[in-house]
Amino acid sequence: MMQRPIVWLIGMLAAFVFSSHLASATTLRIGMTSDPDTLDPAGSGSFISLQITGAMCDKLIDTDPDLNYVPMLATEWHWSDDNRALTVKLRPGVVFQDGEKFDAEAVKWNFNRYQTSPQSKRVSQLKPITGVTVIDPLTVRFELSEPYAPLLMLLADRPGMMMAPRATVEAGLNVTDHPVCAGPYQFVRRIAQDRIILQRSSNYWDPSKVGFDEVDFVTIPDGSLRLTSLRTGQLDLIERVSPTDLDTLRSDPHLKLISEPGLGYQTLQFNLNRGPMSDNPISRDPLVREAFEASIDREVINEVVFSGQYSANNQPEPLGGTYYDPDFPVPHRDVERAKALLKQAGHPHVTFTLNVPNDPVTAQIAEVMQSMSAEAGFDVKVQLMEAVSLFAAADRGEFQANFSIWSGRVDPDQNISIWVASNGFLNRGQYSNPQLDALLQKATATIDKDQRVSLYRQAAAIYLKDRPYLFLYHYTWLWGATAKLAGFIPNPDGVIRVRGMHLDQ
Repeated sequence: MMQRPIVWLIGMLAAFVFSSHLASATTLRIGMTSDPDTLDPAGSGSFISLQITGAMCDKLIDTDPDLNYVPMLATEWHWSDDNRALTVKLRPGVVFQDGEKFDAEAVKWNFNRYQTSPQSKRVSQLKPITGVTVIDPLTVRFELSEPYAPLLMLLADRPGMMMAPRATVEAGLNVTDHPVCAGPYQFVRRIAQDRIILQRSSNYWDPSKVGFDEVDFVTIPDGSLRLTSLRTGQLDLIERVSPTDLDTLRSDPHLKLISEPGLGYQTLQFNLNRGPMSDNPISRDPLVREAFEASIDREVINEVVFSGQYSANNQPEPLGGTYYDPDFPVPHRDVERAKALLKQAGHPHVTFTLNVPNDPVTAQIAEVMQSMSAEAGFDVKVQLMEAVSLFAAADRGEFQANFSIWSGRVDPDQNISIWVASNGFLNRGQYSNPQLDALLQKATATIDKDQRVSLYRQAAAIYLKDRPYLFLYHYTWLWGATAKLAGFIPNPDGVIRVRGMHLDQ
């Protein structure tokens, strides 16, 4: 077992030191599990960054709690008869936080940046867009090389977040230090590993939905400390409540629990083909990865770590969902089979390092897996890392295995292609299977849902056998809040929508 570093404990205690501005009754203070990687939607890849940019940057389209697409900066949209173009009408009277006008030219500029910037992780997602045509100041048409079913979902995700062109150009590579968008709250200051401070935008197009003068995202990786800060009034809302703390939360009359079955999931990623750290048995041999899967028990992880509140799952789609493949149910633990597979692979004892974000809950998952897999012959070295450092190392290929969270999307393409397609922007271990790439490409170019179900299930038969990832469980999103918090509408994607929230007096 590992020893948590004293630096981590000091960091947690530091989270209790709040400056005087937090006393304001019009400040919303949100406790987060980690620090974001970047606040530029073009370059971000972490769930935490999505939480914060979501408060700063309105998207063209959003999704409601029933997973329907709903207007945001766009008011309506329609496909062409051949499904090779999408025409979008924009909301009139919108300006960016610095006063620059939001219009069709700004949309075109943003998509050019998302498609061409060296810092952009959106390039592969947007490859089917061959052009963005300005029809008039409030109408834009997306031209496609072929029908592309995930496009609406992308307009409701990071690529739909509109940055102010002038300010973004002036900021250059430093845009993450002061992003300017068209959302309800604008960036003020970031204190690394501590907090990000936003303030009310005086230029927001719907001021009735701006309920605070300030919104602070406070980094507290320890779930117990987040809950303590909520109970003592230092926070108003916390994400990812530990299931073991639910009884404490429910028993406090000043607090409330908000929950929602989620699209989000946890995955274990292996480095298969990127740099010297991929030169090890678990990277080279799918039999070794199959053995590792046989050595663990997802249901035990769910019961021990999450008190049975989550859904053990081996696929990126929720159990029973439209695109879930029932032919590949969650496998049971079988230690003897794991040993036999390792023997067959010629590696009866396998050692590898698992990089894990330094929050205690995720660390506990790693410890449980470490203990279970040891019975089959695995020696898992658990390396706790600050989240930003972990993702940066993963982006450089400096890992053998790591944990990643994905908040989930309405369209299946962005639940799986991002990881397993050869050009997937989160395919940090460079897994590649040409047959799988062809199936995924065909699925994105197919509008008919039944055909897409068939194609994604064919794809599942490939990646579930190759095991470049082990999908572990789907979240039930659990938030704790002061009883005074109003207007919080939970969404299956797990993203906190600050717009429309306020505190009752």
